[in-house]
Amino acid sequence: MNPVAVLHLDESCLGNGRQGQNPGGTGGLIESRSGAGELQRRDFYLHSPATTNNRMALSGAIAALQLLARKGAGTRVLIVSDSEYLVKGMREWAPGWAARGWRRKGGEIENLELWQALAASARLHEVQWAWVRGHRGHPKNEYANDLAVAAARNQQTSEGIVESGFGAWLAEKQEKGLYPEYDADGAFAALEQRVAAGERVPLAEGR
Repeated sequence: MNPVAVLHLDESCLGNGRQGQNPGGTGGLIESRSGAGELQRRDFYLHSPATTNNRMALSGAIAALQLLARKGAGTRVLIVSDSEYLVKGMREWAPGWAARGWRRKGGEIENLELWQALAASARLHEVQWAWVRGHRGHPKNEYANDLAVAAARNQQTSEGIVESGFGAWLAEKQEKGLYPEYDADGAFAALEQRVAAGERVPLAEGR
């Protein structure tokens, strides 16, 4: 059976939509198991000096899938993001665009090169896409958001996949009374089981 990985991604663009160059970042928490069955958490993040939220959402997903491929292709991946642009795009729009030679009836496809790169990266694995509403108390989404904002503000990119700070982050939040009953390991295990069983995850899912 192919290994399972659950990726929680988020993006940031400081001043998104304003004129001029707006710096951005993207980050993600990657959860998977070692060959011995131990739960592993890793982070990644990257930055751009001039971008948009949508471009960073696509760039983050491309980077995550490419980083996973360094350890071998064919992983069963669930990508959880609060970007409807990313999730609906890959679930609903991109397949039709690709079938029509990367064209659409309404004119040119915005960020075409990134959509094409993402589609190619997704073919390296068995990928599902799920959406969660941002800033609504999903700890792993909030953590990914913090990674993305820090990458944008500091204009920093990680050297590949790095050791995760999620455990310490969650402990600090729980000391302040946030997410008091959240079981991070149990949440991963529940999603892992569903993906491993071949379940089709709904559009709005991923806790």
